[in-house]
Amino acid sequence: MPRGRWLVTGGAGYIGSHVVRALLRSGRDAVVVDDLSTGTTGRVPPEVDLEPISVLDTAALTSLLERVRPVGVVHLAGKKSPTESVADPLLYARENAGGVVSLLDALRATGGTRVVFSSSCSVYGTPDLDIVGEDAQTVPESPYGESKLYGERVLNAAAAAYGLGVVNLRYFNVVGAAAAELRDTGAYNLVPLVFRALQRGERPRVFGGDYPTPDGTCVRDYVDVRDLADAHVRAAEVLEEDLRTATYNVGRGQGSSVLEVLDVVRTVTGRPLEHDVVERRPGDPARIVGSVERIAHELGWRAQHDLTDMVASAWAADRPSPVDRS
Repeated sequence: MPRGRWLVTGGAGYIGSHVVRALLRSGRDAVVVDDLSTGTTGRVPPEVDLEPISVLDTAALTSLLERVRPVGVVHLAGKKSPTESVADPLLYARENAGGVVSLLDALRATGGTRVVFSSSCSVYGTPDLDIVGEDAQTVPESPYGESKLYGERVLNAAAAAYGLGVVNLRYFNVVGAAAAELRDTGAYNLVPLVFRALQRGERPRVFGGDYPTPDGTCVRDYVDVRDLADAHVRAAEVLEEDLRTATYNVGRGQGSSVLEVLDVVRTVTGRPLEHDVVERRPGDPARIVGSVERIAHELGWRAQHDLTDMVASAWAADRPSPVDRS
């Protein structure tokens, strides 16, 4: 079966850089495509080629695919904030939906046949279920979620029309870091926001305290970025075996509220942590926790790290060090 080099779009980003390293550990090679709008060169291993192009540049992407001839593409490039997408929906349509179309055009032109797609639990909206499975109704509550659902749908349609293999991975909330240079510097994710507030001597903000949840704050299914990276390798492996079309949740199947995460941060850091409750953010559902039985059964994947592991690794990576902090 084909096994060799995979192209990773967004491979200089937080999640993408972990995926690249997981691919390398599996004995595969990688090439990174990243426009460096949010990614950084320091996250890319020196032995991996970095192509600083946008996935929206179909001609450049086609030329690269023609030259590299990868076994497949892991497509992570795109924007990822529900809140930002409400403020600028056209940006998300252009970057996320447009990026998928551009990639498919380039794959068709070069005969590429395999895609692992970075999707999101945001496609579900706020499901009326304690645990949401992959066959649940998809009712996104933000342009971000809509853009990810569109990406899945057009990839699945292309798979049927053009004979591609596609695995859509619906991420839940990602936390953790394998190393300082790979840490999450996102402007919207809970744990780095809390760490930033701690470093500034500020009180972290909790967005909304009146949700219909046990403590009034949002409940999420948190997954370690190292586990998530391994899920991409498993997806790549199954596409190397057969050109299936499949969709999987990637989480732990356990929900934690924002206040519960803050409790874990207190335990891990050993610091007192007072917070302020402010208005809800647009596009945030009250609760979403995923069923992970399908991915366990079909890919043999289960998360290995708990919430304390995730926060501890993120805290260790966030400590001041000689590493470039850009």
